Amino acid sequence: MIQAKFSLEESQLRFLDQCKAYGFKDKSQAVRAALEHLRQELEQRRLQESAHLYAQVYDDDSELQELTASAIEDWPA
Repeated sequence: MIQAKFSLEESQLRFLDQCKAYGFKDKSQAVRAALEHLRQELEQRRLQESAHLYAQVYDDDSELQELTASAIEDWPA
């Protein structure tokens, strides 16, 4: 594994020192889990923002709404 050096605040270090109480084998595993959780959360936020933008485009585009409606009519039941 690649090692990295970074700075923490005192409260973060105290929390990290308790990693085994939360089921992690060591501090590295806890940090990796936290980073993965953050990555997933940011990706989810990006997808939600994208979906919101698409919904806005759809709401503002009557031609797109008509195209969608016509496609639904031909969709098998």
